[in-house]
Amino acid sequence: MSITDKAPAAPGIKDRIADLLAKTPKGLLIDGRWRDASDGATFDVENPATGEVIATLASATREDAQAAMNAAATAQESWARTPARERSEILRAAFDLVQERYDDLALLMTLEMGKPFAEAQGEVKYGGEFLRWFSEEAVRDYGRYTESPEGTLRMLVSRKPVGPCLLITPWNFPLAMATRKVAPAVAAGCTMVLKPARLTPLTSQYFAQIMIDAGLPAGVLNVVSSASAAAVSEPIMADPRLRKVSFTGSTPVGKQLMKLATDNVLRTSMELGGNGPLLVFEDADIDKAVAGAMAAKMRNMGEACTAANRLLVHESVAEEFVTKLAEKMSALTVGNGVDEGVTVGPLVEAKARDSVEEFVADAVSRGAEVVVGGARVDGPGYFYQPTLLRNVPRDARAVTEEIFGPVAPVVTFKDEDEAVELANSTEYGLASYVFTENISRGLRIGDRIEFGLMGLNVGVISNAAAPFGGVKQSGLGREGGAEGIAEYTTTQYIGIENPWGALPPSGSGTPA
Repeated sequence: MSITDKAPAAPGIKDRIADLLAKTPKGLLIDGRWRDASDGATFDVENPATGEVIATLASATREDAQAAMNAAATAQESWARTPARERSEILRAAFDLVQERYDDLALLMTLEMGKPFAEAQGEVKYGGEFLRWFSEEAVRDYGRYTESPEGTLRMLVSRKPVGPCLLITPWNFPLAMATRKVAPAVAAGCTMVLKPARLTPLTSQYFAQIMIDAGLPAGVLNVVSSASAAAVSEPIMADPRLRKVSFTGSTPVGKQLMKLATDNVLRTSMELGGNGPLLVFEDADIDKAVAGAMAAKMRNMGEACTAANRLLVHESVAEEFVTKLAEKMSALTVGNGVDEGVTVGPLVEAKARDSVEEFVADAVSRGAEVVVGGARVDGPGYFYQPTLLRNVPRDARAVTEEIFGPVAPVVTFKDEDEAVELANSTEYGLASYVFTENISRGLRIGDRIEFGLMGLNVGVISNAAAPFGGVKQSGLGREGGAEGIAEYTTTQYIGIENPWGALPPSGSGTPA
């Protein structure tokens, strides 16, 4: 692998960055207005590639959180009555604005999160699709009108917006995680308070302004970035007017939020941690499996809950697989994501880099062999080399825990039963990947594997039109697809008196 020290490729990049940061909102969005925190508190946002502070934002207090909740609750009734077509057109307008501001959004993500610019562009495309998809779903949120089996009632079943929602997003996909929650809430007719991650709030702030520019009424979307997650989430979740919380993040934090949600019996959507296996069988196309592993492991520097955390490879093809994967990983270029040719950016913060270093040290101490990488990169910034490990013991932390970094541990298996046992030997159940040229085996593994998502001979499967979510301790509920809007609705049944009046006994003719 190589470490780049090239100058930024785009001419005038410093001026462009300065202009972008200047026009990105730094305040709290409450009831349609950007404003300072109630006590004037602020927090800084760093560029993880340089360690430099790139922006200072208002830091929401408990009072600000309550004000945002008040705005959402006040706007809920009128927003719920807004015609579905109007909500649809706002989402479509937001999609169009995202396309117009494509490179600005991508550059902002590279600056605050670290991913290479080309990869950030991919996230803009992916995140934007949730706006387009749910603009189409907004007008197709059907109910039904039927007769009861006994003929005594007409049954009217409708889906209504669940009500004000708290949306808490993670730092690793700053745009896509916001659009994946905001778009279905808007489509369903729910108002929102959005709490972006402390490490990467700028993209969400910029996106919120896009929603305003697209015509979203005041109070429908409120944004309360803060240095303290508890200062925002706790008072809002204690408010009896809140109806739903949607969270993407770690399983421990998700569990705490679920406990808080019990007091008011809140609807919850939880997209939590992962420990995704990538299974390579003896009949797999190895080149295809290597390409899939690169996509599933190295996307976002491995900082993804859908990452292939464990590479489980049949012993008969392990040597070929490791050799070819090592060649691909060695060809990666580590550096600042705004620089030309960079394919691997920094970890999001020093703590994340140190954690990855500990995973590798633990594996090596237990007998694993470093094939590629295996060391941090000197700063500035929080870089770690793309790392391939072989002969990794099954009790190594890199196998049993979520790495969230550019480290690929390879473990071998003997047969299908052992592969399934290894894959399922985790409390998590989000994403999984299977490589085999035998379609029956692939479908059979799908039946046996305990994961909400499975890629068959592909390493990237997320799509706005598909339901995303896990089982076991990877969470509850689904985002995206037709299922996505259902998470923001509640079902109401109205029993209606038979319009023909009381029915006569069977066979006695037409009602009087």
